[in-house]
Amino acid sequence: MSRFVRASKYRHVFGQQGKKEYGFDNVKVTNSAWDTNLIAASSRYISVNWNASGGGAFAILPLPSPFEPLPFGFPTKLPDLIPLARSHSAPVLDTDWSPFNDAMVASAGDDGKVMLWKVESAAFEGWGTEHWEPQDFDPVLRIDVSPRRVGQVLFHPTANNVLASTTSEHTVKIWDLEKPEAPRALLGGHGDAIQSLAFNPSGNLLVTTCRDRKIRLFDPRVSGDAVRVAEGHGGIKGARVVWMGERDNIATTGFSKMSDRQIAIWETGGLSNIKMTTIDQTSGTLMPFWSDNNILFLAGKGDGNIRYYEYESDQLYGLAEHKSSDPQRGMCFLPRRALNVSDCEIARAYKLSGSSIEPIAFIVPRKSDSFQSDIYPPAPSSEPALTAGEFFSGKTTPPNLVSLDTGAITAGAPPSAVPVPSASVPTRTVSAPTPTSVSVPSISVETTLAPTSAAVRRPEPSPVATPVEPRTPLRSHSGDDASAVKEENARLTAELREARAQIRNLELQVESIKANARKAAALLDS
Repeated sequence: MSRFVRASKYRHVFGQQGKKEYGFDNVKVTNSAWDTNLIAASSRYISVNWNASGGGAFAILPLPSPFEPLPFGFPTKLPDLIPLARSHSAPVLDTDWSPFNDAMVASAGDDGKVMLWKVESAAFEGWGTEHWEPQDFDPVLRIDVSPRRVGQVLFHPTANNVLASTTSEHTVKIWDLEKPEAPRALLGGHGDAIQSLAFNPSGNLLVTTCRDRKIRLFDPRVSGDAVRVAEGHGGIKGARVVWMGERDNIATTGFSKMSDRQIAIWETGGLSNIKMTTIDQTSGTLMPFWSDNNILFLAGKGDGNIRYYEYESDQLYGLAEHKSSDPQRGMCFLPRRALNVSDCEIARAYKLSGSSIEPIAFIVPRKSDSFQSDIYPPAPSSEPALTAGEFFSGKTTPPNLVSLDTGAITAGAPPSAVPVPSASVPTRTVSAPTPTSVSVPSISVETTLAPTSAAVRRPEPSPVATPVEPRTPLRSHSGDDASAVKEENARLTAELREARAQIRNLELQVESIKANARKAAALLDS
């Protein structure tokens, strides 16, 4: 046995479960079997796929923080009825927060739509108080992505108002949210359902994992076909991918043909495998999360533990393991720019288990109270490096990084080189979509998006994007026609509000029946 121990400043990192006032109870998690993380966080809010009647919904909750109490006396034990983002007509499958606007979240649903939501802090006033009535959130943009399921959504890491979505047609569509009439790029070639996707830090490359057991690397602005394709994990269950920071490496989790859980490291130049490691034989999907401290966190669905490894010299070195008796259904990590540096917190996870959300802080034990610069590399900033127009015109820029000590903004590492397409992989140039005659208002996510009333879905929606009211008419109308259209819209809006009120009343009745049943059971037991 070697007498030497590998030097590492993260050797003694430990996970510390947060206090109850920094989490939530009485959370009603969706029953959908679709395999995503179920939860996502910005530095101000957290979103959870919700178990709701009358279509699909997700909850938006203010994020408890050691620095600020919850606003307006917000309860950590949630009321039985809370405001929801419920405009999807089928279960919500995934959500993602904009890296440049902590109040902007995108959702993907089983109804084939992507919706964009702007959160106002005033929406949380009066929660749980007497005579309080929940008011649901309304989307500020709707995009008809697919006639079937939209499985994942992912914001671009450097370009503002750029969003990627996966569809049940086995494609990735990339959108300019300021001009959502049609996707700006369509990435195909997948032989089965897409299981996960990830951008590199500069956003000029995108990688996907697929149920057909292949890993594909795309240059989304040049070709709709993959520039690299490699055989991934042997099993078809739950493969995930994460980009390993500024390195030209990716990490994937998946299963072998014998259903062993695996973690693999790949280099992106040739998409060749560097290291494949078997973790265990548990059946839950491993969710990977990368920290710029060169630490890879692995959280297994159905597990109570979180493993974490330090990456060095093409090797993963096990650091420790945070253990819990409560199995997790989903997990997300807080943006690094929102960490508590005074406590030497290098990462914070939000664990979704049962009916609760609990924070877990990963801390490097240090005695000094001063800023520990060696464990805090610059974090991705909330300032975008590109506009959507610059990105789609071909410009590539390193991400903006912020110092967690001084707040100074610097540029990140140069973008990864785009691999030359393999001879066996045909390429095709994706031309810009042909302009249509449909007039759709241009929407600036940073400045002009604001909550509006929900638009009523028409019997024949536009083929791609349907913005929320007010909407520009597709053609001019006479005075009588315009008046008739307004009356019809008003009638449908009133019917929609009445339907939502009926749903709320039914939910209240159900909760009342459950409460009475619990009281009766308690009396019988006594």
